Amino acid sequence: MSKKISEELKTISGITVTPFDGETGEIDWQGVEENVEFLIENGLKVIVPCGNTSEFYALTIEEAMEETKRTVEIARGRCLVVAGIGYSVGTAIEMGQKAKADGADAIMIHMPVHPYITSEGAKDYFEKIIRAVDLPAVIYFKNPSVSDDILVELADLEQLVGVKYAINDLPRFAKALESIPQDAGVTMICGTAEKWAPFYYSAGAEGFTSGLVNVHPKKSFELLDALQQQDYSTAFGIWHEIVEFEDLREKYSSGNNVVVIKEAMEILNMTAGPPRPPVAPLNDADREAVSQLLSRWALKSY
Repeated sequence: MSKKISEELKTISGITVTPFDGETGEIDWQGVEENVEFLIENGLKVIVPCGNTSEFYALTIEEAMEETKRTVEIARGRCLVVAGIGYSVGTAIEMGQKAKADGADAIMIHMPVHPYITSEGAKDYFEKIIRAVDLPAVIYFKNPSVSDDILVELADLEQLVGVKYAINDLPRFAKALESIPQDAGVTMICGTAEKWAPFYYSAGAEGFTSGLVNVHPKKSFELLDALQQQDYSTAFGIWHEIVEFEDLREKYSSGNNVVVIKEAMEILNMTAGPPRPPVAPLNDADREAVSQLLSRWALKSY
């Protein structure tokens, strides 16, 4: 089963948004259903609730587990559901075991947010969680101070099926990929979305994450098709169409990551709602930039 899921990760991993009610601030569960259905109807085969674009760290543990549960129920086996988990080792294990009980297909383990992380400590963190949760696991590898060597050491674990690599250092990524035995069954995924996907693919990646799919899935799949065919001329033509959107998401040290997606969804009459602190609403200039870009894409309300 783990090897099968490793192969199924060689596509777009769609990171869901968490829609909040504009008045109460609570999760809009009807919006969750609408948005997951939109992704499935538009061809997504891998959906990741409780990723960073889902505002994972603004959710309570109970909310995150409920979001995974409901996503599984909505998906009804039509796609892989890869549940984001994290925080302390014990909390991550609890979340992972709950995700398994609720029918998730795999887990994505967030890189620990800790001021005193070490490579050996990170390795122990991931290993303890992977061993305790009997599900295929993806590591979200994001902290550049953590050595890539831990990925090689963890590759022997049967349940490790993928790495969402989110350090935009292509030579480093290429070396890490080459160091992991090919027969380990670990799919290396570009973890920084469409802006970086062509570059990661040129270095050996076989999938990419996306927030854009919540807004413009057709364009994301056009990019995926070009990259899978190694048609880089077409891929970079598509890249030029979407890079402004991804640049907006990267503003303020990626502080705009979530809210640009949410603003675009709201303009298109989808349910996203406001972000939760510490994310702030878009300023007027960025809001206008999103609106103009959607107009150039000729996207209409869904």
